[in-house]
Amino acid sequence: MKRFTVVCSLFLMIALTLLAGCGGSSSSAPGNALSADNINLIFVVTPDLVYNTPGDIQPDTANLTSQGLNRSLQMATYLKQQLLGGQNVTRIFTIQPMSHLQTANNYPDMAAITYIQQFAMLNQVTLTGAGGYNSPLYTGNSFPLNASYADPALGQQALPYQGLEFSATSVNNKVVLGTLLYFNIPGFYVFSAPWETINSLMAELKTQYTNLTLPTAFTGPNQVYAISIKPKTATTAASASLITFNSKLSPSASYPVLPAPVASAACPGATTTPALFNITASAGAATTGINTNQTMYLIRHAEAHPWSGWDDGNYVAAGQWRALALPNALKDKLNPVPSMVYSIDPAQVYPGALTIAGNSNFSYVRPALTVAPYAIANNLPYYLVSEFELFDATSPADTVQYFFFNPQFTGKTILLAWEHAHFPPIIDALLGKYPSPSSSKAPSWPGADYDTIWTVKLDAQGNLTVHNALCEGIDSAKLPVTAPQF
Repeated sequence: MKRFTVVCSLFLMIALTLLAGCGGSSSSAPGNALSADNINLIFVVTPDLVYNTPGDIQPDTANLTSQGLNRSLQMATYLKQQLLGGQNVTRIFTIQPMSHLQTANNYPDMAAITYIQQFAMLNQVTLTGAGGYNSPLYTGNSFPLNASYADPALGQQALPYQGLEFSATSVNNKVVLGTLLYFNIPGFYVFSAPWETINSLMAELKTQYTNLTLPTAFTGPNQVYAISIKPKTATTAASASLITFNSKLSPSASYPVLPAPVASAACPGATTTPALFNITASAGAATTGINTNQTMYLIRHAEAHPWSGWDDGNYVAAGQWRALALPNALKDKLNPVPSMVYSIDPAQVYPGALTIAGNSNFSYVRPALTVAPYAIANNLPYYLVSEFELFDATSPADTVQYFFFNPQFTGKTILLAWEHAHFPPIIDALLGKYPSPSSSKAPSWPGADYDTIWTVKLDAQGNLTVHNALCEGIDSAKLPVTAPQF
């Protein structure tokens, strides 16, 4: 698996430092908000195939179920109101999905990152816009998720966007914890991961805060653990205590119902922007090896830019309405219906923000999280592309080779979530494989368009059709700027 090696020099954190502390005590105080004066490490246990509550996870695809998604939506409100007391989160960590492959089909663990997304939407982040460091700041209803790979070129150094590994013996996770405690900054640090990972993180803290009394076994998804550390001062050592919270959630087994319907939008037509297009190409000698009887629906990630250049790698709260509405929006629109869902690996790093907006690099999570609800609602296999990096110069050609010249996709129908500016170059690279296409170039994808669907079809002979007649039918301009509440 290729790992992103972008170095963020402005935000580079120092190497793992031994955690200097003293013993704490454990207590149980459900419903009490944590002190913002402490370093609060909040551990949210997400379901996997080994540790779960029945009904929260699909045994065949390792996806969250509708019940599991409902629990995550309710958990977000509980975390924000009860544990944070309405205050803003400081950082959110979740596992790199490809570090936890499940079932014989090696499905990535999308449950952990999906589980914490609603909580991210209940917080805010302030960033610059297109003007860079000296431009005004804009506060958006969104929050970045730290889910990315460590940079092997940096050794044992934790980056601002570095996520967790599933492994209970991960050095990476010790680096993340050690870096947090080295900087000794009070706040709310949320970790969303399976029990195996959460247990190992707390055990690592136990080696430094020896008086902590930790849980010895998985006790269900409603338990939230917080290790609250009183920071060290010039005269006193740090001290830690465990607080166990019981959210007492009882989620529905039905797919979540949004608190209000989303406004509808018309699909492309003769006088719309984007305009209708239809590109065709006949197979020939140059297309030898191309797949047949394949359909791919290309959709953009949900709303992400409330201001030009503003970016945190996630979508904004308005996008949560679109993502959760997607299963119903696409019902009866896609024929044939998708048999699998694909997206780019969310543990890849989004590098453009450093040069475009003057912001730190971020984990590029939004395409994968946009289609996660659709996969959940339809219990579809969910795969991530981690064999190449989205922002490589060769990415369009790599994408064409991966999806259209790979026999495993012959006869398949795929829903693909990606970055919109990459779709035209992908189609251009695909057209380059055909001797006489009806157009040598795909149209650009308008920057404000989050709704259109591009359909790519290969028939029984490998002949190509690409069009944009379909859309999700959700009016982006009328989506609320705050997240739906559950």
